[in-house]
Amino acid sequence: MLTLHLADFSLEHFMAYYWQQRPVVIRQGFANFEDLISPNDLAGLAMEEAVESRLVYKKDEQWQAENGPFDSYKRFGKTGWTLIVQAVNHYSSEVAALVKPFDFIPKWRLDDVMISYATPGGGVGPHIDLYDVFICQGSGRRQWRVGDKGEHRQFAAHAALLHTDPFEAIIDVELLPGDILYIPPGFPHDGVTLEESMSYSVGFRAKSGCDMLSGLADYVIDKELGKTLLADPKRPIAHHQGQIDASDFTLIRANLQNLLDNDALMADFAGSYFSKTKCALDLQPLDEPLEAVDVAEMLQQQPLIRTGGLRCFYLDGTVAQGVCYVDGERHEFGASLQQAVAALCDNDTLSAALLQTFLDDDDFSRQFTAWVNEGFWYFEN
Repeated sequence: MLTLHLADFSLEHFMAYYWQQRPVVIRQGFANFEDLISPNDLAGLAMEEAVESRLVYKKDEQWQAENGPFDSYKRFGKTGWTLIVQAVNHYSSEVAALVKPFDFIPKWRLDDVMISYATPGGGVGPHIDLYDVFICQGSGRRQWRVGDKGEHRQFAAHAALLHTDPFEAIIDVELLPGDILYIPPGFPHDGVTLEESMSYSVGFRAKSGCDMLSGLADYVIDKELGKTLLADPKRPIAHHQGQIDASDFTLIRANLQNLLDNDALMADFAGSYFSKTKCALDLQPLDEPLEAVDVAEMLQQQPLIRTGGLRCFYLDGTVAQGVCYVDGERHEFGASLQQAVAALCDNDTLSAALLQTFLDDDDFSRQFTAWVNEGFWYFEN
């Protein structure tokens, strides 16, 4: 089992002084760390249509990027290229285990585990990310430079690569296996591989107001909500045809604000929005669907494991009604199932002790069995 080791400060200190504020190197954050997936298996994943992957390299000193799937890597030679595969935690239980050591940050903030394999001299160029990332060094060595936050010009080095101008480094370090580099959003950084290596990036979403407003608009449209019309009975006579006056502006803003002030609507939006996966899940539906009684009996013998990347959450405002959000969908089981919802969302592994008493509820048992049959949770054996 992977255990995060902080030699120089506590988790509380990290969250208070580094999280979202400044980058930091965590030496030997994972002691005796070994690759969680082989380069060959990673390359094999990048051959799959459903898996998001890309190759970054230089040709005639110009940056190039290609999106997968890839059927061969021979043409890229033995130096100067990087293979990047997104959401590998969706496809490998060993890689999914890398998420657990970072559970001091709630999963609604988690994005995915991206893995890069790079040959000597490989990298993706100097760039700025809009998310928090813990870059965990696997096999090999990689040199990282990180600059300070500020006004950095960004430009398209390639249609698929947004780079930034050269920067002065505040961190210039060689990462060895087990070392971790944490970088908050907005800090320019550049990694160059010194020898054949693997890097594991545990990324956490940092959604902008624009992103969330766009998501909210899609949500209210899909649910046919927010249809209250602007109303202005007893309007005074207008004297300036081109004017939106202060009272009209207040009316417009209030109509929109009513959506944001609707706690039930916003809770359902937040739960649905943040439980959606960015990349496809590697679901393995059962060939022979189980009945609810089968699930209950098998749970006595072995636990159920949440499939990698599955997102399921509850909110303080609605959990008392037994509401949870699984893969973008809202489910309500009633007040008596509040603890079942919490157990479902808080634990990657579900045992009989956690769920058995709740499986007596027909609605919960029926839905949970459907999830198992679809592959959202699975019995390892």
